[in-house]
Amino acid sequence: MKIVCNTAALTEASSNVQRAVAAKSINPTLEGIRIKTTDQGIELSGYDLEVGITTLLDAGKAKEGGIVLNAKTFCDILRRLPADNVTVETDDKQRCTIRSGDTEYRITGMDIAEYPDLPYVMGGSPMVLPQSVLKNMIRQVIFAVSTDESKNVHRGVKFELSPGHLSLVALDGYRLAIRREEVEYTGEEMTFVVPAKTLSEVIKIIEDEDGYLSINLDKKHIVFGLNGYQIVSRLLEGNFLDYAGAIPKQFETEVRVDTREFIESVDRMAPLSNEKFKTPLRCVFADQSLHFYSNTTLGSASDRINVNIKGPDVEKGFNSRYLSEAFRAIDSDQALIRTNPQAVSPACVFPVSGDSFFYMILPVRMPNDNG
Repeated sequence: MKIVCNTAALTEASSNVQRAVAAKSINPTLEGIRIKTTDQGIELSGYDLEVGITTLLDAGKAKEGGIVLNAKTFCDILRRLPADNVTVETDDKQRCTIRSGDTEYRITGMDIAEYPDLPYVMGGSPMVLPQSVLKNMIRQVIFAVSTDESKNVHRGVKFELSPGHLSLVALDGYRLAIRREEVEYTGEEMTFVVPAKTLSEVIKIIEDEDGYLSINLDKKHIVFGLNGYQIVSRLLEGNFLDYAGAIPKQFETEVRVDTREFIESVDRMAPLSNEKFKTPLRCVFADQSLHFYSNTTLGSASDRINVNIKGPDVEKGFNSRYLSEAFRAIDSDQALIRTNPQAVSPACVFPVSGDSFFYMILPVRMPNDNG
């Protein structure tokens, strides 16, 4: 194989493909980037058996063939090359020479035949979405994905598709995040769960905020097509929690808050709360004010912001990080917190109008203190 192409383009493409390369594997080819020539150009692939990223590059000159090169070594070399163009040439013993200007590297590659095939998705018509819409939807729910390996299906985001509507759902047993959008979809209703790891890679590659991406899937895999890349992933299997039954049907107390003021006030409590001192943040909704109290072995703190309250006063404890992450995901200036006086009733966060997002955070039992 011999290819000649733009150094910057090859470096960027290889760095993006490297995101799907296994950090460590009993199969060393999975720690590499597969490079091969095709009729369309140079194909680069990374694949860790769960997520795969593939892209095509134009080649000024190309001689048919392919090789697998250790991803870290190859990308480190590319970032250091001095000239605008680079030549990558291999022989039949998997030896690879990389030249750019007066710089030359010789490294040992791996047989492309040992590299596993990426899944091929044969679905129907792909769904097309604005990249900015999906990026925002993912960003506004992915923080609530579970990290518990015992319930693997909750380590992903559930997509709920129906004609004209798309909802993304994430939960971890302590909180729930839902993001909804109207979309141009006319197919049948369907649900599937995409690993959070895959979605993290998707939003990293989204750069063209005005562009579109395609989504295609079969029973076991999904493919995102965007900006010249194909990101393929297995879907998560299992029974996703029937979360609808956990959402309260009625609320006695409604609190209208300024999003930025809420975040800043919660942040002011942070110096006294960390991974070692996980005392809940006491929240008191009363007298058209929201009072925050933090009391740990490090000391105590309090703060207050003005809010608009309808209904009875409420006092509860919450994980401060869960509150902060939910409100940081909100794009609007204001939001509604709805809850009930009962100790076990969660805090549910809604937009002031519409139903574009929904966050639910379970309360934490407060220790006996003087806060």
